[in-house]
Amino acid sequence: MTTTSPPAERKKVLSARTDDRGPSGLKTILIKIVLLGIVDALGVYALFILFVSQDWIVFGLGVLALAAINWVYLSRNNLPAKYLVPGVFFLLIFQIFVAGYSGYVAFTNYGDGHNSTKEDAIAAIVQKSLVRVEDSPTYQLTVLDQLGTLSFLVTDPDGEVSIGGEGRPLEQVDGAEVSGDKAVALPGYTTLDFAGILGRQSEIGAVSIPLTDNPSDGALRTPDGSKAFLYASTLVYDERADTFTDAGSSTVYSEGDDGSYVSSNGTELTPGWKIDVGFANFVRAATDESIRGPLVGVVLWTFAFAFLSVLTTFALGLFLAAVFNDPRMKGRRFYRTMMILPYAFPAFLSALVWSGLLNPQFGFVNQVLLGGAEVPWLTDAVLAKVSILLVNLWLGFPYMFLVCTGALQSIPDEVVEAAKIDGAGPWSLFRFVKLPLLMVSLAPLLIASFAFNFNNFNLIYMLTEGGPR
Repeated sequence: MTTTSPPAERKKVLSARTDDRGPSGLKTILIKIVLLGIVDALGVYALFILFVSQDWIVFGLGVLALAAINWVYLSRNNLPAKYLVPGVFFLLIFQIFVAGYSGYVAFTNYGDGHNSTKEDAIAAIVQKSLVRVEDSPTYQLTVLDQLGTLSFLVTDPDGEVSIGGEGRPLEQVDGAEVSGDKAVALPGYTTLDFAGILGRQSEIGAVSIPLTDNPSDGALRTPDGSKAFLYASTLVYDERADTFTDAGSSTVYSEGDDGSYVSSNGTELTPGWKIDVGFANFVRAATDESIRGPLVGVVLWTFAFAFLSVLTTFALGLFLAAVFNDPRMKGRRFYRTMMILPYAFPAFLSALVWSGLLNPQFGFVNQVLLGGAEVPWLTDAVLAKVSILLVNLWLGFPYMFLVCTGALQSIPDEVVEAAKIDGAGPWSLFRFVKLPLLMVSLAPLLIASFAFNFNNFNLIYMLTEGGPR
């Protein structure tokens, strides 16, 4: 038996540290620096965007997260955290944040026409009501591109040069290259030629450049990419009174309680904006019969569909696995191969095929198997549910057949023989011996199958598109 003296042990430690600083250790450090630099660059860019948008809560959380990441990976300790941070980060972004934001949306009026801020809604209302001003002066225009973003280089009738873009009011610039009475280029931007303008004609025609920060002052639009004209809104926004006034009818639209501008006769301007409504959505869902009835029915059917899908596919898969697990069955390999064929095809393609087979007028099932009957498999409320369950049974039993076959073959023969010696018949052997042993390994798979079918959108959409009502 040999022992190592303390000086020798210290030499080993120093040698190990020296090895870490060798070529391989240096390479690891360089990779760490590069990856951390990329993360820091992306993080600083995101923080800059949040700072500009003045989203202070998210900005503060971003600063703390970036600081924590650097502290973890620059420290010589915290080894477990180095492995946990990526997983925790993606968990927060893709799971917790999504679930939390979905819960928050339930307490707002978020939906079609109410999915942005009030400022965005005002700008959209003004833009929707823009009409060309009669006798508008002509503005010389050059279309510029910068990293895929369009800008308009505008020369007004007085010769002043300004630049602006979608949602960016005009601002004067210096250093523009002028040809004749028109500015044609600006450092840092790419001037689009005639072919470039033709290639992005629809995008250019949709751009509206506000003259000032006040939307009521109008905007510039171009029909051809070379000249721009003044467009004004028929709805004049009064920032002080926070109202819109129709220039033609003098109708005044004031802010309503549901996040939109409404006139005295109830006419509403669209779009609106997102506001907090508390428990109003839940109260409406519970008290409005037109919502409560369908909602309860859909929820009950969703649970029933998931439960029955798991039950039927498991029962058929287990039955076939038990049958083809009998060594006396001839051609077992061939039959097993045929059993898994539905599992080998993409589910959405199989659902489309079944949609054609179950067509009431031209489907194979009605025309051939049922002798020309017109059974509304996919248009009757009850038969549509039955059809969905049957198609899902055809799609799902091969999976259960495979896992049940594997589980049955893993049961020790000694256990089965002992049960037979004790007098257990085929049913008792299956019920009291095989099934409990199968459930030990199959229970998690059944739970996962229930969760999958609970969210099974493809099958129902491909068969009935969510109908019939």
